[in-house]
Amino acid sequence: MAVRPIIRMGTPSLFEKSVPWPANKFDSPELHALLADMKDSMIAANGAGLAAPQISENVRVVIFEVDNSSRYPNREPIPFTVLINPVLTPSAEEKIDDWEGCLSVPGMRGLVARYPTLRYTGFDEIGNAIDRTVIGFHARVVQHEVDHLDGVLYPMRITDMTKFGYTEILFPELVGIDED
Repeated sequence: MAVRPIIRMGTPSLFEKSVPWPANKFDSPELHALLADMKDSMIAANGAGLAAPQISENVRVVIFEVDNSSRYPNREPIPFTVLINPVLTPSAEEKIDDWEGCLSVPGMRGLVARYPTLRYTGFDEIGNAIDRTVIGFHARVVQHEVDHLDGVLYPMRITDMTKFGYTEILFPELVGIDED
């Protein structure tokens, strides 16, 4: 439908908790239009995922996908997923550090601890229940996107600020590749 502007860190609405998507509005023209705009915006920005608040929609809706990405050449593929009103349940107590970027924090990367395995539940765009247990990068992407629904951006999770900086300095080999 349309590529919408992705708002950046510092915009007050990014720090607000999102409201649940209404159960009576699954499979609605309103939801399908939002999802089309989200997908177009994510693709245009070369992202791995996008949360509705990143395009100024304060609802609990995220999408994600990684498939043959030049930005993530060594990461396992993640099928295109619409996840509405998600609930995350970690399957481990220990977290693992890895680097993240964000379309709302362009040009920067940070080392963030996330659960390596988790179960997520929620709904697809039709209202069908989703219940998946995932590991690795897939688990990290879901946690990153769902954080947006709670008003949390990845820099807020960084515990060692020496592991946060501009992509071009930390990873010169990634210069010219858009942020996720």
